[in-house]
Amino acid sequence: MDPHTSAQDVHRCDLCETAIVHSYCDICHVNLCTPCIGKHISDGYDKHKIVPFKERRSTPIYPKCRTHSHKFCEFQCVNCNNILICSSCMASEQHMSHKFVEIAEIYKKKKEAIDKDAVELENSIFPTYEEIALDLENQLASLDGGYEKLITEISKQGEQWQREIDIVVNKMKTEISEIKVKHKDILQKHLDEIKQTQTLIKKTLLAIRKLENSTEISSTMEYSSKIREFSKVPPKVQVSLPTFIPKPIDREKLYSLYGQITPLSTATEENVLTLNQPNTLVRELLDDPELVATIQTGHEYLRSVTCLNEDRIWTSGTTNDIKCFNIEGSLCQTIRAKSGKYTNDIAVDNDGGLLYLNGITKTVNRVKNGQTEELIKLLGWVPRNLCVSSTGDLLVTMFRNDETQSKVVRYSGSTEKQTIQLDDEDKPLYSWNGFTKYITENRNHDICVADYGADAVVVVNQDGKLRWRYTGHPSVTKNKPFKPYGITTDSQSHVLTADSDNHCIHILDQNGQFLRYIDNCDLEDPYGLCVDNNANLFVCEYYSGNVKKIKYLN
Repeated sequence: MDPHTSAQDVHRCDLCETAIVHSYCDICHVNLCTPCIGKHISDGYDKHKIVPFKERRSTPIYPKCRTHSHKFCEFQCVNCNNILICSSCMASEQHMSHKFVEIAEIYKKKKEAIDKDAVELENSIFPTYEEIALDLENQLASLDGGYEKLITEISKQGEQWQREIDIVVNKMKTEISEIKVKHKDILQKHLDEIKQTQTLIKKTLLAIRKLENSTEISSTMEYSSKIREFSKVPPKVQVSLPTFIPKPIDREKLYSLYGQITPLSTATEENVLTLNQPNTLVRELLDDPELVATIQTGHEYLRSVTCLNEDRIWTSGTTNDIKCFNIEGSLCQTIRAKSGKYTNDIAVDNDGGLLYLNGITKTVNRVKNGQTEELIKLLGWVPRNLCVSSTGDLLVTMFRNDETQSKVVRYSGSTEKQTIQLDDEDKPLYSWNGFTKYITENRNHDICVADYGADAVVVVNQDGKLRWRYTGHPSVTKNKPFKPYGITTDSQSHVLTADSDNHCIHILDQNGQFLRYIDNCDLEDPYGLCVDNNANLFVCEYYSGNVKKIKYLN
C-alpha cells in the first residue's frame, strides 16, 4: 500500500471529524472542512484567520494589547522604547504625536534575517564546527603515538649520549695507560742509573779493602779517591701520579645541552581561519563605491557610529546625547549619558544593549530598556574606545592616568580576562598617549586597533601576539601623513580605517595588504566607522555631523 494515499494519513476536519480537511485556522490551529468554516467563525470573523490547508501556520500571530485586551498589537511606538501597541493606543493621549512602525514590516525583516541565519548556520557555520571537531578528534586519536615518538627520541638521545660518554671514558683510560707507561719508564731509567752507580761503589769498596790490607807501596801510591765522584748523589726522583679532576655537573646546562622540549603551541588562528568556507558568500569590492544615503545627526562634532540592527544606528559626538536614527534618517530615540559629559565611544552588545564609555567617570555603561547600569569602573586608567567581540566579550582600549602606558583589556561582563600591552620583546604595542584608539575584531578573531598616536593600524591575534602593522599607502594624491581614526571589519575579513586628514577610507585585507581607497563619495573628515550585516558602510563626518551610508561591495 502506498503510504501517501493511505486512508489513515488523510487529514480530517477537527470539528466534524469525518470530512477531508480543506482549510485551516491559523489563530486557533484547527483543521476545517468547507462546511464547518462558518460554524468555526460564528463567534466573530476577526477572531480567526482562515487559510488554505497547504498554507497553514503562515499567518503572523500578533500579541494581544495589554491595555485593550480585545485588540492585537500591530504597531511599535518609537518614542516609548519600542513598546508594542494597538490601534486604540495609537489614538490615545499617551502616544499623541509619537512615531510608529508597523510590526508587520519589522516581522518581515526579522523573518528574512532568521532565514539568512538558518542558511549560514546550516551551510557554513555548523559544517565548520564539524570540521574543527573532526580535526580535534583526529588530534586526540594521534596524541599517544605522538608522545611515544617524543619519548623514543629522548631515549635515543640518551643512548647516543651514553655511547659518547663511553667513548670519552675509554679515551681517558687509554690516556692514563699511556701516562702510566711513561711514568714507569722514568722511574726505571733512574733506578737503572742508581743500580749502575751502586755497582761501581761496591767495586771501589773491594779495591779499598785490598789496599787497606796491602803493604805494597806502588799500588797504594796509585790509589785515586772516588769520594768526590760518588758524593754527587743524584736527586731523589718523585714522579707524581696524574690526577683526574672531575668537572662539577651543572644539571641545568646538561639539560640544555641534552636537547630542548618546545612548549605547547596552540595554533588557534589556524582553526578560526577555517570559518572562511567556500559556502560563505564571496563579495568583491566595487570599482566605484556608491553613496546610498546621508543622515543628518545634528551632532556638532560627530565621533562614533554603531549598528543596532539592519534598520537603525546609534551615534555620539562631543555632547552627552546619544542618538538613534533609522535608515531613512529619522530620529528614533535619544539617550543622555548619566554624568552629563560626552561619551568617548559607543557599541552595541549581542543582546542589543547600548554600551558607552565615559572618560570623566572612567566607566563602561550599558543601557537597555531605558535602564542604565555601570558595568566597569576603572582605577588609574581611562577608557578610550571599545567594541564587542563575536563571543560577547568587551574589548576596551585605555591609557594610564599619567598617559605613560596604553593597553587593550578583554572583559567578560565585568571580569577582566586578558590584557594586551607588550610584544614578544616586551616593547609597547600601542602609543602611550591618550589619543583615540578605535578598536574592532575581525572574523578571524584578530584584534585591530587604529592607533592615532602611532600613525598605524596595529593588529594582534586573539592571544595578543603581534601579526602586522599598517602605516599607510604611498599615494600622489594623499599628501598628509596617515593618522587613522575609526576602524571596522566586514564579512570578507577586510579591515577598513578612516584617514580623516586625507578625507578617505583605506581598505586592507586580513593580512594588512592595501587593497584600495574609498575617496569618491565626497567624504569630509571621516571619523567613526561601522559596517552592518548587509555590508553597508556607515561613516561619521566629524565637522558636518553627517553619517554617510556607502555601498562598497557587490
